[in-house]
Amino acid sequence: MKNRIKYVFFFSFAVLILSALIALMSGSYAMTIGEVVNTLFGNGSKAQNVVIFDLRLPRICVAIFVGIALSTAGCILQGVTKNPLAEPGMIGINAGAALAVVMLISSRSTAYYNAISMSTIYLMPLVSFLGAFLVSLLIYFLSYKKGVKPTRLILVGIGVNSGVNAIITLYQLNMSKGDYNQAMTWISGSLWGSSWVYFKIVAPVVILLFAIVYYKSKTLDVLALGDELATGLGISVAKETRVFLVLAVALSAIATSVAGNIAFLGLLGPHIGKRLVGPKHRRLIPIAALISSCLILIADTASRNLFTPLEIPVGITLSVIGVPYFIYLMMKEK
Repeated sequence: MKNRIKYVFFFSFAVLILSALIALMSGSYAMTIGEVVNTLFGNGSKAQNVVIFDLRLPRICVAIFVGIALSTAGCILQGVTKNPLAEPGMIGINAGAALAVVMLISSRSTAYYNAISMSTIYLMPLVSFLGAFLVSLLIYFLSYKKGVKPTRLILVGIGVNSGVNAIITLYQLNMSKGDYNQAMTWISGSLWGSSWVYFKIVAPVVILLFAIVYYKSKTLDVLALGDELATGLGISVAKETRVFLVLAVALSAIATSVAGNIAFLGLLGPHIGKRLVGPKHRRLIPIAALISSCLILIADTASRNLFTPLEIPVGITLSVIGVPYFIYLMMKEK
């Protein structure tokens, strides 16, 4: 089993590197692998440096950390709720963060269609977390009845998700045409406009939260066994559940603040990872993070190039993959 885990890890890492190289090469300004390597080592032309270091590389780095954040949040939610279909985009966490960020952008009356002010960029993660946290509290309290049952939590989350998305739609009706179109692109999940500023915001937070979740992975294993067994093993189920839910909310919020509302990424990575290395979270969490990072990079490269010069939001491309897989999982569940 240990050898298999190593093979899966190195294969996933190799696919991630290959996906990143293809993303660097692809676009309206196409480059060969030699030109990409030369540019990365400081030997590129002025145009190549701009394309690689100012446009494509920061977008790739942001995409990787968004994949890590959402896959880790998915692992947490599936472990805590004991439901393999749980993920932050489905139960309203991402929608809460998206609503808060859309309200922030609109209230600032920023020319978002052209540029976002620096103060708004740095406020976005905080506002995103606040929106996700408030919606999560609402879901928690609505699903609480002599404790929180996983099935009730999922069903309430789906209902709240629909309600929040309806509020977002109503809110957009008051926007100008330009802001409305841009907000729609962002809500659908988009890495357009990613910069090193976004990377500096998302990377430290995701690394810290990922490290905490990985450190507590054994507790997550016990929670996944069921409340009675976890209590018998000395785990404070209510307390640990709340801690993990806050971690999942924070991870989802930081990802949503820089990439919009991307669904199914927190479902696909953990599920594929579980099939490859099993349910033990100490090995599942990093493998799922690598797989989700590969998926979002591949989807984003396809989104940029399939219908050029038009760019499809990456969230839509991932949904094309995620919806059939979600239906397959629902049909498979007894």
